[in-house]
Amino acid sequence: MTIGLLARIEAKPEYADEVETLLRDALQLAREEDHTVTWFAFRLDATTFGVFDTFADEQGRTRHLQGRIAAALTEAAGTMLTSPPDIRPVDVLAAKLP
Repeated sequence: MTIGLLARIEAKPEYADEVETLLRDALQLAREEDHTVTWFAFRLDATTFGVFDTFADEQGRTRHLQGRIAAALTEAAGTMLTSPPDIRPVDVLAAKLP
């Protein structure tokens, strides 16, 4: 778990509840991805959401970006989001997990 992704997602106000549901439902998809080590979805305010996930290697990160969660966010961008998700690769410097 040395690399990750940080995504910022801005929902249109009238679709905020639907975006929350989409992210909650995406947890099951993340659980099905062997290459995704950790996956977190969060809400920053009424319309701003985010996802942080980690991977053991670049291949896992790439596979995730080509997977079902990314496809769902891309599809939602056309109607429910103010703009496409801002997805940035990150290097994990330190972590505490159970």
